Amino acid sequence: MLYSELVKIYQELERTTKRLKKTDIIADFIKNINEKELKNVIYLLEGRVFPEWDERKIGFSTRLIIKALSQCSGRSAKEIENIWSKKGDLGIVAETVLEKRAQSTLTKRKLDAEEVIRNIRKLSELEGKGTVARKLSYITELLFNSNAVEAKYIVKTILEELRVGTASGIMRDSIAKAFNQDVRNVEKTGDLLVDYGEVALLSKENKLKDISLKPGRPLKLMLALLAKDIPETFENLGKLLVCEEKLDGFRLEIHKYNGNIRLFTRNMEDVTKQFPDIVDAVKKNVDGKNFIIDCEAVGFNNKTRRYMPFQNISQRIKRKYDIDNIIKELPIELNIFDIIFYNDTNLMDETLRERRALLEKIVHQIPRKIVLTKRLVTDSLEKAEEFYKKCLNEGLEGIMIKNLESIYRPGRYVNGWMKLKNILEPVDAVIVGAIYGNGKRAKWLSSYVIACQSEGKFLDIGKVSTGVKEKTEGLTYKKLTELLKPLIIEQKGKEVIVKPKIIIEVGYEEIQKSPSYSSGFALRFPKFLGLRYDKPLNEISDINLIKKIYNSQRGKK
Repeated sequence: MLYSELVKIYQELERTTKRLKKTDIIADFIKNINEKELKNVIYLLEGRVFPEWDERKIGFSTRLIIKALSQCSGRSAKEIENIWSKKGDLGIVAETVLEKRAQSTLTKRKLDAEEVIRNIRKLSELEGKGTVARKLSYITELLFNSNAVEAKYIVKTILEELRVGTASGIMRDSIAKAFNQDVRNVEKTGDLLVDYGEVALLSKENKLKDISLKPGRPLKLMLALLAKDIPETFENLGKLLVCEEKLDGFRLEIHKYNGNIRLFTRNMEDVTKQFPDIVDAVKKNVDGKNFIIDCEAVGFNNKTRRYMPFQNISQRIKRKYDIDNIIKELPIELNIFDIIFYNDTNLMDETLRERRALLEKIVHQIPRKIVLTKRLVTDSLEKAEEFYKKCLNEGLEGIMIKNLESIYRPGRYVNGWMKLKNILEPVDAVIVGAIYGNGKRAKWLSSYVIACQSEGKFLDIGKVSTGVKEKTEGLTYKKLTELLKPLIIEQKGKEVIVKPKIIIEVGYEEIQKSPSYSSGFALRFPKFLGLRYDKPLNEISDINLIKKIYNSQRGKK
């Protein structure tokens, strides 16, 4: 397939905001694509070159994009940077600077979509001496043979900023329509595989029902809705509920297969090497030839034996050296609360009652090493309230409340699980802009514009500047500036716009209505609580959560 055919679809998708129209455009396009090309076309439509579960990174900076554009257009890097500061989008910059380049049509050939994805994928494989030059050669080859509009989308794909409105729900519906499949089967297979390229191919071949869950590939974990109080949980979930401790750790899915154990965060990042202590505990204390378990890893203080907040132990997720020492400094207790797969059997459609009973048989508990999450099964609102207060008195975040008969729905906020906290729910937001400080902070980005999500868009909900440190331990302005600088896509004076990639947890006093921000809301007295390395961009707080928290404050409606 010629890349120009795909570009026409990008343009059609950009011209409409209507979900059904986007679905029709994609469905009509993909239904006649051959099996050999279909998977890669789906990835390119999603603005990616690897399936969602795949950890490989493209690793091509904006600086290298500018260098490639300079080589292909004949313009200086400085001139391109000036255009970028005005346009604010490197894809549009590529289209602008390559529109009037002098180039012989005799040496130019038409780009193939397979070549585009192949060259961009190669960027993730290159290491060692001469890497930059080789990366540039792969991209300049594409830009040299593209027209200006094609170059725009090539650059956007490299930077993972395509944004033509192909969220997973639209892709799901498009695949179902294109290949006459039940949308529920497409969704279920998508939840298992986390790969709509593969789902599309299975749909075309009418093999959706042939797929089965297997350990080794990460999947999206089940999510909980926010509850305002205990009565709401009984109203929504039923009369017989499971109340579990809500722990302030990080979510892990643990896979055992072929004698191997692998650990994945909720962001589907493989962190097996960072946690040999967890691997050892699971090997010795969980029976079974293969399984997938859902759990929370919680840090604790060796002296007091009390649990520590997530931010104290989050550094272990990124630590790839000196592991033995950090295990001693920041020990972890694994709290297991669910099992999704066991001994070649998919347990997602089994009830929570049955899944927990299995865990009680196969997990050998050792306090402060590996345990089952403490819980209460009750039909009494009063006993649930007592359990909640007990958890708060012990310094826990709150409780999880679950329907005892609920099945496991990966990647879904469904009415099977709810969570209840004593404090206003912290917001997981993405930094979309920042401002350089004054005086001693003049060289640092020290105020951060944060956003929630809404149907693939990012809506501002305020600025945060407190909670970051200057020179002491923890995350400093200097470190955060180093993380954000490579992501800058536009700068005007002291203000910068950045690629939405750095996710932070934000506390606040309350949420107020505000016309100053695109969300219509603002966090009052926001405070930086920490980075969320474990959280994917599509799981940051959405506008519906912001509205729900706002309405729950002092009975607002």
